[in-house]
Amino acid sequence: MKNKTSFCVDIGKIKIKNPVMTASGTFGYADEFKSLIDLNRLGAIVVKGLSLNPSKGNKPSRIVETPCGMLNAIGLENIGIKGFVKEKLPFLKTILTPVFVNIYGKSIKEYTELAEYIDDIEEIGGIELNISCPNVKMGGMAFGVNPESTYQVVSAVRKKTNKPLMVKLTPNVTDITRIAICAQEAGADSISLINTLTGMAIDINTKRPKLANITGGLSGPAIKPVALNMVYKVAQKVTIPVIGIGGIVTAEDALEFLIAGAKAVQIGTANFINPCATIDIIEGIESFLIKKKILNINDLIGTLITS
Repeated sequence: MKNKTSFCVDIGKIKIKNPVMTASGTFGYADEFKSLIDLNRLGAIVVKGLSLNPSKGNKPSRIVETPCGMLNAIGLENIGIKGFVKEKLPFLKTILTPVFVNIYGKSIKEYTELAEYIDDIEEIGGIELNISCPNVKMGGMAFGVNPESTYQVVSAVRKKTNKPLMVKLTPNVTDITRIAICAQEAGADSISLINTLTGMAIDINTKRPKLANITGGLSGPAIKPVALNMVYKVAQKVTIPVIGIGGIVTAEDALEFLIAGAKAVQIGTANFINPCATIDIIEGIESFLIKKKILNINDLIGTLITS
């Protein structure tokens, strides 16, 4: 890097070249972006959420634009873990960036079967455990809304895999720090937050919900202040790395999360607006470090001054 600035951060057992990751569900399986950006420049890739078997997700309509963001109720449509390994992993093997597989299940048994299957696949760098999706009828967020169920599913998955385990948390709880502490105690190597906020939109002419699922997950710049606050609070309570997600569109947004205590960030909705958002943010962070003469990005992380 210019001026020998160190850009590397440790996410549990994995060292990544920079703190910019993709957020699951917003970057497909990465091959969709191969003609748009250099995937080798990313810190890590988190692929679209996977289940044991293929899923069609929710019926349309599934996406609604909102002021400063969007509502989605995709319902975790995916090709299933075996389809992913057969159809998508061969391409991912050709890039140098670590790949995290986001997984979800309708039961603890499904989560553990997925983790056990993935554990033998060398090319998969880690697992992001989705216990926070608000858009599925069973499972998903149901496991992440209270400390006890969080501990149960994380500890069960931990027993089935040696892969680095990142746990993705929902903001739709009373105290997210309690959930984070339980995830850490159950064996999580890192925590990512936040997933989407539950919301809805109504067509005033038809008097019907704009989403077929009625409610969906709100993402985009509108949720950034909420996400930033929750990341800051969680970073004060756990000792494992925290990955910040929520409304990050610019390098300045990402830097706020790093100063608040996040070790890395995930870029989500911004990918729909600007397919090159991840690269723009990487370059923006690098420029900031050089301008401020910060030689190691870890010297910036968690430096928020509150007094």
